[in-house]
Amino acid sequence: MESVNAKYVSQKISKTRWRPVSHSTLQQPDIFATGSWDNEDNKISFWSIGNPGSSSLDDGFEGDPQLLCEHKHDGDVLDLQFLDQDKIVTTSSTGAVTIFRHHQNSQTISVSQRCSPEIVTVGEDGRIVVFRADQEGVVRVIENADSSTIHAVTYLRTTEILTVNSIGQLKLWDFRQQSNSPSQILSLSGDRVPLHCVDRHPNQQHIVATGGQDGMLCVWDIRQGSAPFSLMEAHSAEMWEVHFHPSNPDHLFTCSEDGSLLHWETSAQSDMPSFLQGGRNNSMISRSAMAPAGGNQSLISAWLSGDSSKGRVETTHMLPSQTLSVNSLDVLGQCLVCGTDGEAIFVNRQVPV
Repeated sequence: MESVNAKYVSQKISKTRWRPVSHSTLQQPDIFATGSWDNEDNKISFWSIGNPGSSSLDDGFEGDPQLLCEHKHDGDVLDLQFLDQDKIVTTSSTGAVTIFRHHQNSQTISVSQRCSPEIVTVGEDGRIVVFRADQEGVVRVIENADSSTIHAVTYLRTTEILTVNSIGQLKLWDFRQQSNSPSQILSLSGDRVPLHCVDRHPNQQHIVATGGQDGMLCVWDIRQGSAPFSLMEAHSAEMWEVHFHPSNPDHLFTCSEDGSLLHWETSAQSDMPSFLQGGRNNSMISRSAMAPAGGNQSLISAWLSGDSSKGRVETTHMLPSQTLSVNSLDVLGQCLVCGTDGEAIFVNRQVPV
């Protein structure tokens, strides 16, 4: 655990996200953003973890994250996503959606109106709202998308989204259709445990992972069936986020109210990369407001092999000790960041992926 740095920040952290790096470089991320909740004054903050390669310190500059700048945020930060290198979008407990711009030369933050990606929001009112910030308005509203709370949303493809709700349902919505009904509904059987997070495999969009109130990791194949393909015991309390590693999807990460952060790795008896054989998925509000790239849909995933002897899943605890709730995580390259109710940020720059 020597590679984990803890920074105590005097605010409960609800969301953590890495600033994206260029796909054309092998550069590791060096800046991340956080949002807070349940504090007298909530904030969004930008942090740097420095560049160990250019440090004059010994081997050891893996120091604490350094605060670059911060800005007041009205209400709890319920979600936070980078739109590009210098803009983030947040959602608030007040119902507001705000775009902030990070001015890297002056290390200041301003509220920005200019942004082109399509953004989808969901919430307690059961509505799905689609808007583009550059059009100063809402593109589409599905008023009664759900009779229960919608907890999370992610893009499946450019025109399709997935939502999860408080009665254990995973719904697929196709914006090409004028209908205000989902094109597909999958659900947990039995107790209808609330689902809190969702994500899809970065290369095989039919493989989706969710997590919920019971702490179980569910893997779904949305091409077939109406129930999860597999259920795995993960956490002893609510799972708040699940994320596939964006470039090494054999690896999946989950965090929970129980104070733990798990690294899941699937491996299979095959020359084919295991995540391409089995679908692990991460859960969170849409990683960005934009749709994923296409992928090869024909490979069989270890997650979907249906034979546990052909593949296995190993889990590793990524934090030195159980703490208060781990509310959010993000992983990019070999770097992992998470935020907790213990008013701490943890950064690991040597994740074995």
